[in-house]
Amino acid sequence: MLPMIEKEVIDRRSWASDDEIMDIFALSQSLPGAIAINSAIFLGYRLAGVMGAIAAAAGVVLPSLLIILVIAAFFASFMENRLIVSAFTGIRAAVVGLVAAAAVRITGANCRSIGAVVLAFLSLVINLFTGIHAMWVIVSGALVGIVLYYLPRRGNSKIPGDEQQ
Repeated sequence: MLPMIEKEVIDRRSWASDDEIMDIFALSQSLPGAIAINSAIFLGYRLAGVMGAIAAAAGVVLPSLLIILVIAAFFASFMENRLIVSAFTGIRAAVVGLVAAAAVRITGANCRSIGAVVLAFLSLVINLFTGIHAMWVIVSGALVGIVLYYLPRRGNSKIPGDEQQ
């Protein structure tokens, strides 16, 4: 879903820039729920308020829900069909590729400094090799990221992005 959201939101509709969509994805991923739904709700709200958020959520959820309901109704007969089983096997491989492509794109867009790369690597290692809950890794990473971002600017009176000084 992320590559499709990106293409639609950035390329076709111009509702957000590359940097904005990466920030939306990062924020959406840190919230409970599916990143596609969270991103859609955020964008829908940003574009059209509460009704936009509702419409965006429905637009993301309803197609999948309807397809799943049809599959569930005929699941037993589907799983006996070798062609369907082969198709689902291929879909799994495609999903892995899409998730990997989205991860590479998000990493490339967000790891712009040595500190960010080290923080991302440490988060991955902690997540894979310790029993620390992912929520604590995310919260800790956010705090460290804030410190890494603002610490060098502490002595600087210039506000980041302020062009008039």
